[in-house]
Amino acid sequence: MRFDKSVGFASKGIAYAFRHERNFRIQCFVGLLVIVSSFVLDMRTYEKIILAMMVAFVLVLELMNTTIEMFLDLLKPRLNYQVELVKDIMAGAVFIAALGSIIVGCIIFFPYIVELLS
Repeated sequence: MRFDKSVGFASKGIAYAFRHERNFRIQCFVGLLVIVSSFVLDMRTYEKIILAMMVAFVLVLELMNTTIEMFLDLLKPRLNYQVELVKDIMAGAVFIAALGSIIVGCIIFFPYIVELLS
């Protein structure tokens, strides 16, 4: 398969998630805000890399969550309780990743915010 077709398919999937998944849109907005802020505050390169990796991690996990939820919805009539449980576990995984990202972001941003306020 050609690279441009692969990029097209990936873009189509991301666009679908952006249009249909509110949490993904929120996470994209917050991620963009974090990345832009890292440049505005002139953070060190390694801090920008860490923040970008955390944003990517949360977004990828949210896409995986959406994929698994959509797939499990096909099975729902037969395995209602198990499907619900798997969806809850995936939501928990995204929540832990987002919470961890918030903690990492606070640790990185704290000195810059303190410097701005003083």
